[in-house]
Amino acid sequence: MISGSTRIVVIIGSPVAQVKSPENFNAAFAHSDDDVAMIAMDIAPQAVADFLSLARRWKNLEGFVVTIPHKQSVAAGLDRISERAALLGAANVVRRERDGTLKGDMVDGIGFLAAARASGFDPTGKRTLVVGAGGAGGAIAHALCEAGAAIVRIHDIDAARAWRLAVLLRDRFPATDVNTGIEAGGFDLVVNATPLGMKPADPLPLGDEVLAQLHGSALVADVVTSPEVTPFLEAARARGLAIQTGTQMATAQMTLLAAAMGVMEPGRMRDRA
Repeated sequence: MISGSTRIVVIIGSPVAQVKSPENFNAAFAHSDDDVAMIAMDIAPQAVADFLSLARRWKNLEGFVVTIPHKQSVAAGLDRISERAALLGAANVVRRERDGTLKGDMVDGIGFLAAARASGFDPTGKRTLVVGAGGAGGAIAHALCEAGAAIVRIHDIDAARAWRLAVLLRDRFPATDVNTGIEAGGFDLVVNATPLGMKPADPLPLGDEVLAQLHGSALVADVVTSPEVTPFLEAARARGLAIQTGTQMATAQMTLLAAAMGVMEPGRMRDRA
């Protein structure tokens, strides 16, 4: 039950009809002693600055989660930002301090790896491919480098954007072979970090020949949460490959997001997620 004393957290994006966070977070809040609720707000790109101004003055706002396409624009408008979010130029979670200061972080990557590790995937020494060099793709590639992946390849329809991200990560993580493109020989992990798959008419993010080169122990993952099993994951599953859904990643991130916003004790969120 939402009352006048309820503290609010928000997820912003455009569109937001597909997001699962309100259901997941509100189910967790309902089983806790915290008077907190999450709502979704469909914010047009040109209105992000106005939303940030409102957030600074919104006294019962604890924080907000950021989804496509606002991760970069939100990061640019914050008062304080974590080192990894600053490096990537993107934020997916923001905490509102009591004085209205907005502090952001980027936990897409570590949330993704938490889900992958829960499925038995260890990125250390692995050959990996990330499709998409935007906010989620950059964060996942960063987390893979940080976790000791041997090879991180970045593929994006915008080749210049993929190259910029590769150079950034290569400088930060010299022990990892970071580059653009899709080379022959297969990968241990392939991640779709683009929105492709949300709409029925979307093409696959990669040609089927890439999946054909993967060995049987490879993991194929997607960040799209609706549909839960995207056509890309269906194609991977049809080849007998292990898959990881965007929903698994979102669930793994709940503890991280809640902690960043300061709305629930991490252990309690984990128990209810």
